[in-house]
Amino acid sequence: MTKNLVIVESPTKAKVLKKFLGKEYVVKSSYGHLRDLPQKKSELPPAKQKLSFASLAIDVENNFEPLYVISARGKKRVKELKENFDKETVLWIATDEDREGEAIGWHLLEILKPQKSNKINRIVFHEITKEAILKAIKDPREINEKMVQSQKGRRILDRLVGFELSPLLWKKIRFGLSAGRVQSVAVKIITDREKEIKAFIPQESWSVTAEFQKDKINFLANLQKKDHKKFIPRTKEEAQTVLDAISGKQFKVIEVNEKDVKRNPSPPFTTSTLQQEAARKLGFSVKKTMTLAQKLYEGGKTGYGLITYMRTDSVNLSQKALLDAKKNIKEIFGPEFTLKNPRFYKTKSKSAQEAHEAIRPTEISRTPEQLKGKIEGDELKLYELIYKRTLATQMAEAKLKNTSVDLEIISKNKKSYIFRSTGQRVVFPGFLKLYIEGHDDEDQRKGHVKDFEKLLPVLEKNEELKSKKNTKKQHFTKPPARYTEASLVKKLEEEGIGRPSTYAPIISTVQSRGYVSKEGNQLIPTDTAFVVTNLLEKHFSNITDLHFTAKMEDDLDQIATGEKKLLEFLNNFYWPFHELVQKKDQEIKKQDVISEETDELCELCGKAMVIKLSRFGKFLSCSGYPECKNAKPLEKDPEKEKEMEVLQKEFQNEKCEKCGQPMIVKIGRFGNFLSCSDYPKCKSTKPILKTIGMKCPDCKKGEVIEKRTKRGKIFYGCENYPKCKWASWDNPLKKD
Repeated sequence: MTKNLVIVESPTKAKVLKKFLGKEYVVKSSYGHLRDLPQKKSELPPAKQKLSFASLAIDVENNFEPLYVISARGKKRVKELKENFDKETVLWIATDEDREGEAIGWHLLEILKPQKSNKINRIVFHEITKEAILKAIKDPREINEKMVQSQKGRRILDRLVGFELSPLLWKKIRFGLSAGRVQSVAVKIITDREKEIKAFIPQESWSVTAEFQKDKINFLANLQKKDHKKFIPRTKEEAQTVLDAISGKQFKVIEVNEKDVKRNPSPPFTTSTLQQEAARKLGFSVKKTMTLAQKLYEGGKTGYGLITYMRTDSVNLSQKALLDAKKNIKEIFGPEFTLKNPRFYKTKSKSAQEAHEAIRPTEISRTPEQLKGKIEGDELKLYELIYKRTLATQMAEAKLKNTSVDLEIISKNKKSYIFRSTGQRVVFPGFLKLYIEGHDDEDQRKGHVKDFEKLLPVLEKNEELKSKKNTKKQHFTKPPARYTEASLVKKLEEEGIGRPSTYAPIISTVQSRGYVSKEGNQLIPTDTAFVVTNLLEKHFSNITDLHFTAKMEDDLDQIATGEKKLLEFLNNFYWPFHELVQKKDQEIKKQDVISEETDELCELCGKAMVIKLSRFGKFLSCSGYPECKNAKPLEKDPEKEKEMEVLQKEFQNEKCEKCGQPMIVKIGRFGNFLSCSDYPKCKSTKPILKTIGMKCPDCKKGEVIEKRTKRGKIFYGCENYPKCKWASWDNPLKKD
């Protein structure tokens, strides 16, 4: 029988540990959680299905005791683990070092039920390397019950909110909707931004620019002041007045300022900053970044971990990593780029576990070039990002020289106009030679120091110049930008909502549940998101309140440290919340939520048209429904109407294959289609295939056509489906 049984979550991780630990240890994977709350009452044992709280799977009357079940896929794993476990086995719980990993370890003990003769060891490591694993084996500990309680509290809390609020949404809006403690807050953040955008009123302004040349260097200066007061032309006429006043005149340099500026690198990656930077620089979704990071952590085919643990909010680097970074920087870039003493960073997160590390390569000396051909392309891109960021944190600061020049012109009417030109010169690149951080509000940088160069010629005070060209340009203030996955993660972290392990699931959930669609990299709320958010804001303000949700996260952190008791926390939240749900169930009327009155009358029966909500968005419907079934799109789309006119002409001679009547073009949830004009007597329909002018790359016979999923998302597939199953989310004509 097995003497030492080591249990991890991942099979890839298990393979690596087995290689490091040798034959004395049997390493098995749990494949994640083996026990969890059931999704359906039918998953419970027959005796427990009869319990009054079976659907919720939490006995709220008995200290919120959860009814855990082993998942269907987990039963096979449990059998395998038990076959390798007896009363003499030494059990090593080697699950991840966060609360989720701690809870998985606790569940394993509940399942295996070790006896007093069994020795139980909990080991953790920040990287999957031989040195880290052997060190962990020498320094085991017990399961941290407080961390288990915190994870248990989060799971129970999310179940209570979701399973009580979601059925209310089904009744008052439509079936299939869901609400969640953090999910609903994320949706509110996105809808609030959309409301700001819709309410935004652009303000007009104009810029006036003068172009100069000296020593073969062209530079621009922008109008700053009029009569020594800050001045921005608000109309075309004001801008033209300035142009007329400066036309043909000499400018005099009245002030030259030079300032030495130092720039320090950003801290090494935490979970959230890695997600943000991978989105900005690599275009990765948060979910994709975490999937790739998991593969790098486990090492894949390389057989050793490539990065440290990727769910962290710490910015610490180990002493070994700091020494290795210094050595490698000196070898690659030279001593002038090397720090005398290591650079340390302090985390902004109150709950950060400083004993953990930031995300870094397990071996600083392992360059991206050395991994080419050993890991996949996107994995290599993410590794390179982590490698460069880590090394940059220990490189010398960048030294820049900022220059500003003010030029004045005095017009005939003695009006003074001051123009300003600014420049920047890199004196010493420091860390910028390797890495430049991305930003949400600028184009992706290519990582070269020259991107910062904006040169000005040498100019002296009282020197006179004549402009080559003067121009004016109209501007309008822009509304706040829609959230991207990167900026949403940043917002959630700033507000203290969610934790490193939850950002990816949150963003994935709000999209999969139909609350948010993604266009390009922008997150756009659907009509359903507005309706649900408005209902929750009006009747359950705490659930969508950012500060309330952040306070709950703090409470869970305090449970993990033993400062707060789980039972007290759950009682304080649940009973007032439960009573409010029951009260609102009686008060809220469905028609008040999903219908809005309009002044428009139905062209068929003369009754008022109302705005209703379907799973595909808002639409106009006759208030006389079901007697009158008139319905139409809420807003007219000129482009769609033009497309419809073109299609009507194209298919004007099309006849119904069943009855011979003319076919007409209609709009359905999956796009345009042909329908018999004798509907509802004849219900014959025919799809309109939208080709893109390309043969299927798989079968080489059928045309590639544009299709839509049930949720309306566009994808591309072969017209010969199901004979040919080729499909792509991306337009194959636009691939690089």
